[in-house]
Amino acid sequence: MNIVVNGEQVNCDDDLTVSKLLIEQKVKMPEMVSVEINGKILKRTEFEQTLLKDDDKVEFLYFMGGGRWA
Repeated sequence: MNIVVNGEQVNCDDDLTVSKLLIEQKVKMPEMVSVEINGKILKRTEFEQTLLKDDDKVEFLYFMGGGRWA
């Protein structure tokens, strides 16, 4: 199966869940990442049961805080 992860084509197994993808892609700080599939942001509780499908577009999103108003 082929999916797109952060703009890159990735060939992967057919039974791949979002949780497994985070491991395979060696995502740093997976507890801090949000995952979007085909424009929909998943709840963290959905990572284990959400199976990816051929041609899915997956984005790993990190929300950063900080900075200072002058």
